[in-house]
Amino acid sequence: MLALMLALGSSLAYGCADFLGGLGARKAHVLRTVMIAAPASLAVELLLWPFLGASFSAGALGWGAASGIASAAAFALLYRTLAIGPMNVLSPVTALVSAVLPVAVGLLQGEHLGAAGLVGLPLALVAVILVSAGHGAGSARPSRTALLSAFGAGGAIALQLVFLHQAPSDTGVAPLIIGRAVSSAVILAAAGLMYRRLGSERPAYAMSTAAGVLDSMANLLFLLAARSGDLTVVAVITALYPAGTVLLARSVLAERIRRGQLVGLGTAAVAVSLLALA
Repeated sequence: MLALMLALGSSLAYGCADFLGGLGARKAHVLRTVMIAAPASLAVELLLWPFLGASFSAGALGWGAASGIASAAAFALLYRTLAIGPMNVLSPVTALVSAVLPVAVGLLQGEHLGAAGLVGLPLALVAVILVSAGHGAGSARPSRTALLSAFGAGGAIALQLVFLHQAPSDTGVAPLIIGRAVSSAVILAAAGLMYRRLGSERPAYAMSTAAGVLDSMANLLFLLAARSGDLTVVAVITALYPAGTVLLARSVLAERIRRGQLVGLGTAAVAVSLLALA
């Protein structure tokens, strides 16, 4: 039950971070937004170090660095995917892949689900698809390049979560610190190489910083959830992060929630209840 609540908190934090990061990216090039968000996230994790501890063992360094590289790749592939479109087809693909791969890893590692979990898990995967299917290009068919990019983005997100889960459980926030340091270095290096293509628009500093802080909290809650529960359950609950984005868009931007997304939110509630029973 604790793992489930932590995973829900992680999902909500990821959704809020994506919402704020998306708003920030409307005002300037996305790399300008991420250049602020990533160091802000690292700063939060460094502040948590004295309270939660950190042991920089070989396992923490290796798995943390791997998660950081996956995180940087996820940023690049995700925004490339959404730029190609159509979003209403590609976004669910990305979210589903990010959920399915960690579930498969958990099952291969010997995790088992009860009867309620066997029903709740596929329901949660369906909810991920429904909730993340936002407004897009109607019935437009995505290109092969767009689909490959969507699968790549989902795979990179999934690998980030799996790598964090593989880090030794007695290393505190060390995997998060290492991962964010690596991803920040990769992002800043990419921004330096693309400096002339970033434009002259000033980024939204407050929103970008808030997005980074929330992303850091989401990573922390996921790590704690994965250490106290099964990856199969934690990963699929975390993948419901589009629900937070949808609800914020409705309340802040007055965006209309589509009927399918409303059904997805209800399905998610049922799935979470079943997984709690499991």
